[in-house]
Amino acid sequence: METIGNLLTALPPALDAECFTDILRRPGCRIERIVSQGQVTPVDRPYVQAHDEWVLVLAGAARVEMDGTETALAPGDHLFIPANARHRVTFTDPGQPTVWLAIHIGEATSDHQ
Repeated sequence: METIGNLLTALPPALDAECFTDILRRPGCRIERIVSQGQVTPVDRPYVQAHDEWVLVLAGAARVEMDGTETALAPGDHLFIPANARHRVTFTDPGQPTVWLAIHIGEATSDHQ
């Protein structure tokens, strides 16, 4: 695991699928970079997680639907997703990478980091 880096350089290609990269893993906490480009969550397969998640859009644009409300996110915007909340990504910019920083809080993680 790198101790220094830049979340906005050397982005993996995300045209075919979102790219998830763990930045840091510790018991009960995981920080990851997500790179999306046009991907959305299928309506019939929303995310429901047993832990809290906080996301921050660093670049690009996205929309997230949670509890029947859709929220537009631009660089600098963040969203808290409580445990067990049904949510889905309804838009990510197809013309450029959307870079997210996600912090998973209370997630069951292993001790081997």
